[in-house]
Amino acid sequence: MEKELIIFGVDGNLGKGIVNILSKKDYNKIYLIGRNKIEVKGNLYFIQSDDLSIEENIKKAFVQIIPSKEKLFFLFSTIGGYSGGKNLWEIEQKDWEYQFKLNVEISFLIAKHFSLLVKESAGGSICFTSALTSLNAETKKSSYGTSKAALNYLVQTLALEGKTINMSANAIAPFILDTKENREWMKDSTSLIQMNEIGELLYNLFSNFKIVSGNIIKLPYNLEV
Repeated sequence: MEKELIIFGVDGNLGKGIVNILSKKDYNKIYLIGRNKIEVKGNLYFIQSDDLSIEENIKKAFVQIIPSKEKLFFLFSTIGGYSGGKNLWEIEQKDWEYQFKLNVEISFLIAKHFSLLVKESAGGSICFTSALTSLNAETKKSSYGTSKAALNYLVQTLALEGKTINMSANAIAPFILDTKENREWMKDSTSLIQMNEIGELLYNLFSNFKIVSGNIIKLPYNLEV
């Protein structure tokens, strides 16, 4: 059985970081979907995509991936956006709606068209990027946390509905990722979640997709060893 992997959001730090790990795994093909064209080789294939909140753009990306009953498909999405620093009564409606556009609407479209791909194939699994604050409320993160909580519900619903097409669904919920920007303000950078650790976690999730589904996996910090 062939295994093909799809990664949405390869322009960002998380996307770039996990490609380095997952490109060394036993996937026959890996599709990298992003705005800015990148050079690829080996089993990597780049698919350029514009505004993902437009369903037609999602369709154009998926039409380049061929379904088959001899293939298993896996997808990881890094797509999302952060907004914080304001009390709820200070947030503009347009900013609230934009968080849902980034964190929920685009995820819905990706989930919809991935499900259609899996339906015509042997099965597969999808994993989204949520956030720890979606499970533990914090001040001045209401629009971000609420939109990620909605994403969690989407994932858990998809896990139930996906049983009929041999598809599982999960999400990771990290606290703070190890990026250059986060290192600048974090006093204790040793607790930051490493990209290679997420890459290995994803590979294990996908390798066990038949029994792991409907989970929002908390990644609160990295233990110092």
